[in-house]
Order: sequence, then structure tokens, then C-alpha cells
Amino acid sequence: MKPIPTGLVACGIAGALLLVSARPAHATLDMQKKAKAAGIAGVNCLYCHNEKLPKKGASSNNERGKWLCAEKDKRKAKEIDLAWLKDYVEKK
Repeated sequence: MKPIPTGLVACGIAGALLLVSARPAHATLDMQKKAKAAGIAGVNCLYCHNEKLPKKGASSNNERGKWLCAEKDKRKAKEIDLAWLKDYVEKK
């Protein structure tokens, strides 16, 4: 049996560490479930973000997402409540 090249082992370890240390985005599946329970239809990541699968620190918000962040600051809330979307008026 041939020994595994050191570079390949190092890449494997680095890849595993990257996956383990990756942080989830602010939006979660739980948030989506709460929004649907509140009667807000069509909720997925693209509903508030510009990316299909946003990553924390590397995502951008669309107008709806920017509005939610502003509401969080305005209400001095600890986290975003997607039920606030009932008050959101979409720009035309």
C-alpha cells in the first residue's frame, strides 16, 4: 500500500476545519417556519437576501432584508422577528 502524500492529508485537514468552523447565516430554517406560521408566504433565503444560501458576513440584503435590519435597530430588538414583515410595504 502506498503512503498518502502529505499535501493531500494537509488539504483534507484544512477542508474539514473549514467546514467545522463555518458559521451559519443569520436567517435560519426556524425563522422561515415562524414567518410561514405568521402567514407570510413565499419565504426563502432570497426573500430577504441577494444570495440563495447566504453566509454570515458574506451576504447582502435586498430591500426587504435592509428594512428588517432597520426595524431591528429601531425596535432595539435582540433578533429579527419575521412577523414584522406584515408591516413592510414593498416599493414599486
